[in-house]
Amino acid sequence: MAQPKLLLKFGWLSRGYGWASLAVLALAAAAASAAPNIRFAGGHWAAIDFGSRCEARSRPLWFKPGTEPYAGFAFGRSGRPHGQFYVHLGQPARAGATVIATIGDQPFLLAGNGEWAWSASAAQQEAIRRAARYGQHMRIDSRDSRGRRIVDRYDLSGAATAIDAAAAACAGKIERR
Repeated sequence: MAQPKLLLKFGWLSRGYGWASLAVLALAAAAASAAPNIRFAGGHWAAIDFGSRCEARSRPLWFKPGTEPYAGFAFGRSGRPHGQFYVHLGQPARAGATVIATIGDQPFLLAGNGEWAWSASAAQQEAIRRAARYGQHMRIDSRDSRGRRIVDRYDLSGAATAIDAAAAACAGKIERR
């Protein structure tokens, strides 16, 4: 007989776990010395403090079951990275395929490898952060290994506050609980 699934909701992150997996997850979370701490959750974005890094992160409006796509901005406690934009695609991009983030009508060609893509320079990450602050929607486009188009759409409501909260948490301006 198959184990029943339990659906856990953690802010914007939902995932199904079996009862045995849930027990292991609870023990691991209790033992973790620097458990993730949500600093802000609003709109479609959350700011998460992971201890050594902080992130403003979101999931696409729709994604294929069994995939884990998300996009965000990463900040380090030492100042590196400082707001680097990144994307985890729901499936790996074809070797040599471009990954393009479009915010409003402004496209950004990202550096990428497999299921990850990121801002290619400090100037580009600043431009993406600025566009995300004032934009309403973001689209990520690429091609999978069979040449099929991959498109993930994100709502940017809450992005500006999540970015600010993640940056402040890693700069030490928000006390870690």
